[in-house]
Amino acid sequence: MRFDVVTLFPEMFSALTQWGVTGRACEQSLASVQLWNPRDFCRDSRKTVDDRAYGGGPGMVMMAKPLDDTVAGIKAAHRDAGIESGPVCLLSPQGERFSQKIASDILKLGNLTFVCGRYEAIDQRFVERNVDMQISIGDFVLSGGEIPAMAIMDAVIRLIPGALGDGESAAQDSFMNGLLDYPHYTRPEVYENLSVPDVLLGGHHAKMADWRRQKSLELTLRLRPDLIESARANGLLTREDEQFLRSL
Repeated sequence: MRFDVVTLFPEMFSALTQWGVTGRACEQSLASVQLWNPRDFCRDSRKTVDDRAYGGGPGMVMMAKPLDDTVAGIKAAHRDAGIESGPVCLLSPQGERFSQKIASDILKLGNLTFVCGRYEAIDQRFVERNVDMQISIGDFVLSGGEIPAMAIMDAVIRLIPGALGDGESAAQDSFMNGLLDYPHYTRPEVYENLSVPDVLLGGHHAKMADWRRQKSLELTLRLRPDLIESARANGLLTREDEQFLRSL
């Protein structure tokens, strides 16, 4: 999976490319992250990428030309490498709310370009000319698109076969089956007078699977009932699941 990222702060992405699961995936060439700074495509001595907004208002607006030229440079690099360019994605509060399903859909693309905005906004003419999709990670405001881009990339890279030490880890993550994950325990068996549930100590795999499924349903109903309704609508709940939910 290849990510091209348009950002004024490429240094921020070392947190993704040099550490943890995502860092190992980049080191093993399971994922690649190419960083592109619009200032490198500016032709004036000050490397200007923003200006005042027409009509007034607070803050500055990122100019269309440097971003246009940056995206053109990315597509040229793709052509030179024999790579088909994927969509251009803007991190924006106007975008579709990010989800595990979208992470899976992005992985299928093989290549995606992120545009990380800064300042008050991006010139709408760049958006209309270049952006194919917009994604939001929630209804709140950040200083730029870098952190949302890294969050999305982390979620996608985890899904790449071989990125995690255990191939089952991603399949058992929260949201993969439409529900929250079940509780997890490790040693010691008793901590501060709290014991690991007996079912997890007995070695009966079928009983452990049933317990985990029920705990997942119970937690989801209590903390995110909206996910229960969504799972039901998408046919992800079994007859046994429905019987257990009615018993709660």
